[in-house]
Amino acid sequence: MRHLKLVSDQPSMENRAVLKLAFASSDRKTVNQHFGAAQAFVIYEVSASDFQLAEVVEFSGQSTVRDGHEAKLDAKIRLLEGCSAVYCNAVGASAIRQLLAAGLQPLKVDEGSGIEEQVELLQQDWATQPPAWLQRSLRQLQRADEDQRFAAMAREGW
Repeated sequence: MRHLKLVSDQPSMENRAVLKLAFASSDRKTVNQHFGAAQAFVIYEVSASDFQLAEVVEFSGQSTVRDGHEAKLDAKIRLLEGCSAVYCNAVGASAIRQLLAAGLQPLKVDEGSGIEEQVELLQQDWATQPPAWLQRSLRQLQRADEDQRFAAMAREGW
């Protein structure tokens, strides 16, 4: 496995609600992989109005074979910890259950759907009618932000 985390020189997306979204992609441009057999995931940080590439993870060997072995799914799901959703072309029932249990929303899109196009569609939904999974993710971000604020206040003392 190769895991690349990018450092950006763009202005930070701090002070905004930022979701991490994963895309099963072998070409870094389109969603073109089955979740369980994905050769790579491209992870973006996305706000209501902006997005940037954050990570790329590539797999090799047995972790890309569609063989019904559940163990390889655990590693992929752990790798996507912190993401709100994973976009792919297909995903098995067992993987769906595991993803949902880990707080990841699996989203099936057509083969060859552009990653940036999917991000822009999500941002449109975010502004108008966020789907239930997005509303849930945004509430979790808000709770985490509140927890951090309260922790900082507690450290300051009364």
